[in-house]
Amino acid sequence: MSFDLPHDDATALDWLAFEQSGVLTTAQATGLLTEGLVRSRIRTGRWRSICRGVLLTGNGRLTRDQQLWVAVLAAGTGAVLGGTTAATEAGVRGLPREPLHVLVPAERRAARTVLRRLPVDMAAVHVHRSSVLPPEHLQLGRPPRTTTSRALVDAAGWARNEAEAQAVLAAGCQQRRVLPEELREVVAALPRAPRRRLIRQTVDDITGGAQALSEIDFVRLCRRYGLPRPDLQERRTDAAGRTRWLDAYWRAYRLHVEIDGAHHMDVRQWAADMRRQNDVWTAGDRILRFPAWLVRARPAEVAADLRRALSAAGWRSAAQDAGRPAGFGPPHAIRRHGSWTVTVHTRR
Repeated sequence: MSFDLPHDDATALDWLAFEQSGVLTTAQATGLLTEGLVRSRIRTGRWRSICRGVLLTGNGRLTRDQQLWVAVLAAGTGAVLGGTTAATEAGVRGLPREPLHVLVPAERRAARTVLRRLPVDMAAVHVHRSSVLPPEHLQLGRPPRTTTSRALVDAAGWARNEAEAQAVLAAGCQQRRVLPEELREVVAALPRAPRRRLIRQTVDDITGGAQALSEIDFVRLCRRYGLPRPDLQERRTDAAGRTRWLDAYWRAYRLHVEIDGAHHMDVRQWAADMRRQNDVWTAGDRILRFPAWLVRARPAEVAADLRRALSAAGWRSAAQDAGRPAGFGPPHAIRRHGSWTVTVHTRR
């Protein structure tokens, strides 16, 4: 169902239906028409009753825009779209479209019974409450929603697991829909935000250049296995004078690492990756490539390959400088057996 711009002689009802994609509260409708006329239009099938207190000025299936309006209006006064729903409406791609997330002030209680009795063509709605919802966290829109930065921070806190939380934050920054500084400001205003520490650490990694989730995982892998931190998203110019961005680069050791996501399997992306790899090789640098899933699932294998490549380029770990085998941590126990001593090193 589409709503064209009303004519100059349109009624207040026409304009309100246009602004809200045809979804009204019962109070709005009866404020412009008599209760009897509203009941008549629903009874004759011209309008639909979606749930208690919310109706549709039509009789077709709910569109996406109408679902969003139903979610906000059914949740009551002060409700706004939040989380992945608000971020998706702001243009962030690749986030789950359902369920719909709505944020309401903490002092309000949304009608949970109403939200559980929705028609089959309506997406599920999750209502969240917040005691911190200042005007600067709200975005004017139809329907109203939180700002992109607030939406991403909330989505990270509401995510099913930490990996999903990181993916949401990385998507917003990678697609240039939000700045890391904006995320920091929101986190600072939410001292009790779920996963606050993880969000701050992820934003710090993004600020350092790791703008894809696989690159964030890579930085943490380097920390965990005692490898030097690489320069991320390093800019360089190839032989044809074009600007290229490297996923990770150790300038001192001339080692370049490419972390490939699913889009690298596309034929056009694959050809571009091969050209970039040739540019790196002909410039005299080493190059290693890892699929993103391997960085997450088998970090020890990735770390072993990196250690060999860095060592071949002249890097020495602190363990090697101290005379311990590479890959082992500092001694944590000393056992004495008669006249000799055994120092125990644990593998990282």
